[in-house]
Amino acid sequence: MPSPPATEAGITSKGIVAAGSRKYERLVVRTHLVHIKEPLLEVLEQYVRPVIEPGDVVALSEKLVAISQGRVIHRSLVKPGLLAKFIVKGVRKYQNDVGFSDPAKMQVAIFRAGWWRMLAAAIVGSATRLAGRHGDFYRIAGNRVSEIDGFNPDTIRPFNEFAMLGPEDPVRDAQAIEDATGWPTLIMDSNNVNVEILGMSRGVTISAAEARLALLDNPIGQADNQTPIALIRRA
Repeated sequence: MPSPPATEAGITSKGIVAAGSRKYERLVVRTHLVHIKEPLLEVLEQYVRPVIEPGDVVALSEKLVAISQGRVIHRSLVKPGLLAKFIVKGVRKYQNDVGFSDPAKMQVAIFRAGWWRMLAAAIVGSATRLAGRHGDFYRIAGNRVSEIDGFNPDTIRPFNEFAMLGPEDPVRDAQAIEDATGWPTLIMDSNNVNVEILGMSRGVTISAAEARLALLDNPIGQADNQTPIALIRRA
């Protein structure tokens, strides 16, 4: 039987989903508002240690990891240039996610990839999208541009005013957490449009594809949920 919701213990069940041939329950872990460069292991010990069970996989939001590593840029430091304002005109806009429709966020991507590479990505990506092929913009831009998050007005304050560059090294960072705690760990890039698994520690026993399906509805949320951690539990 699946575990009942446990809000009194700091976790809440987000239901059971099928991923491949198995079913998994997702339990989100509520935390305090983690501040920039706050030690991540201390946060995990405080909130995950009391509720984790053998066999659970710890799934961390890339935002949580990036914030703890100080990989953030405040909006006041970003002035969108002509290229950023030009590219966003062709960006697909989603009703429930800001994506790269914000020129300031696109400018951060230009900082990462360089002016000429982003221009090439915009031109080629637009052409191939008209031909029915998607994703070339991010493939050409490279430099982990797709992992940039932030400047989302629906995000909890004050992080609605920050862009996040993604974790330094998601595979290494996930393994470091497992080495320190013994918990199989993955880091995910999740929003209301898509979920990607950025890195997994060696102890994770499910495939990245199964983990993605288990988290595809973004159980941790996108606004002021304060649940940047999920436990994936075999149902």
